[in-house]
Amino acid sequence: MAKRRYVARGVPGGYRIWNSKTRRWWGDHYELCPDDLVAELNGANDPARITALLRYYRALRR
Repeated sequence: MAKRRYVARGVPGGYRIWNSKTRRWWGDHYELCPDDLVAELNGANDPARITALLRYYRALRR
């Protein structure tokens, strides 16, 4: 099994996405675990789908 590049890590107050290749955080702070977003980043990596998921998770914060 290949090593996943993006993983959701728990931080105080929610989750952040860690990029294991560049060794830094990617994206925003999320209150709910963004499983769909992480799967898309590690899988097909479709920009339209990633944008839709980012908008969805941002809307949950409001």
